[in-house]
Amino acid sequence: MQDVKPYWQNYVDGEWADGGAGRIAVADPATGETLAEQALADAANVGRAVAAARRVHLSGALSSLRAVERGRMVQAMGRYLLEHIDEISRVLTLEQGKPLWEARVEIEGAARYFEYYGNQAETVEGRSIPLGADYYDFTTYEPYGVSAQIIPWNYPVEMTARSLSAALATGNACVIKTPELTPLTNAWLAHAAEAAGLPAGAVNILCGLGHEAGAALSAHEHVNQIVFTGSVPTGVAIASAAARNVVPCVLELGGKSAAIVHADADLDAFVNDVRWGIFFNAGQVCSAMSRLIVHASVHDELIDRLAGMASSLSVGAGIDRPEFGANMGAMVSHGQRDRALGMVQNAISGGAVAACGGAAPDHPGAFLEPTILTGLTPGMAIARDEAFAPVLSVLTFETDSESIAIANGTDYGLVGGVYTRDIDRAMRTARDVRAGQVFVNEWYAGGVETPFGGYGKSGYGREKGREALWNYVQTKNVAIRIRS
Repeated sequence: MQDVKPYWQNYVDGEWADGGAGRIAVADPATGETLAEQALADAANVGRAVAAARRVHLSGALSSLRAVERGRMVQAMGRYLLEHIDEISRVLTLEQGKPLWEARVEIEGAARYFEYYGNQAETVEGRSIPLGADYYDFTTYEPYGVSAQIIPWNYPVEMTARSLSAALATGNACVIKTPELTPLTNAWLAHAAEAAGLPAGAVNILCGLGHEAGAALSAHEHVNQIVFTGSVPTGVAIASAAARNVVPCVLELGGKSAAIVHADADLDAFVNDVRWGIFFNAGQVCSAMSRLIVHASVHDELIDRLAGMASSLSVGAGIDRPEFGANMGAMVSHGQRDRALGMVQNAISGGAVAACGGAAPDHPGAFLEPTILTGLTPGMAIARDEAFAPVLSVLTFETDSESIAIANGTDYGLVGGVYTRDIDRAMRTARDVRAGQVFVNEWYAGGVETPFGGYGKSGYGREKGREALWNYVQTKNVAIRIRS
């Protein structure tokens, strides 16, 4: 039906291999039908992948290269993705649900990570430290060794590229555990590694269940560093396993990010930002604009505008939406859709009002209508907890201090935003909002170059930007006594 090959293998030590735990069915969320089967790794498969990566690290096959050589290979991986964007984006849409044009945006974003970190490889330099005439002291940066990377299902190609590119640029060998819901498109990263000339074992990609393959990877004694994006409970489990081996982690655990809209904001521009902030990828974005904190004086006008915009979005199968436009695809699975729908229904039962949406469309597939909920109070679950869905929770405020208190009133702290023409107010808000990144007058401002990470239960460590490079290296100091 979709001309997708029926069975996909794991990639370990330069070879395609079956999984010790059998196979798992991958569904097309737009139809609910099985798209393909994916080899499912067990702990033994994980062990072989880690051993291959460790062999590459100990051999110096990556770390002994000049940085420019590693950088060129990393850049070549990005070019490979762009050369195959049509076939990758099609499979990505079918396994994840997003519109085909959004899938192309994801592949372009993944390629950009390889371009950026390939360029950054040569910039990781040590320094000399003056200790007087009788000493020569300097620092160097060395790769940790084996980087384990556990990837989320919402952006399987781009999120893999984000960590893989920085890890390879700094000389680490990698073991990637793909998400069970969207494992297929990671195969192209293995092909890209081969095309770029990386040694066998430098990139290993396998799919496995979290409680088996994920647990085995995060607890493996020869894993030297872990990157995880996902839920708070899973992040806690991974960090606990890593702590037993004294292994550093980078954890990106989602958020309930708030946009504060003041009475003097440009409402036209803000309505456009909401389109991307909460309805892009059907709201399945960790830094989504999932809360709107709006000044009471402009609440009604703004909600009317937002409801009109949201209701105009065409919702349907992503594969039928190849062109950029006002459309939205399926959520990743019926389970994820039903969880979000349950949160919406509970909120409405508790007094919330659906300004638009609030239900599943009357046709097959894991779809949820673009939803805007008003009449909320900060203590309601839908205003505190991450729905990871196309659901905007709206609250009101009267004073600046009240808006900050509401914004900071969750356990998360990933991103935040403020919309105002008053530069002093914008700067005070950026200072006082407890989040790792604050947008002013544009949601998703920034890019690959800007550091990204959270406060509180949104995790720790930073990805993107030069800051991410330090996740993958450790500092060595060399102190030399010079004898006369």
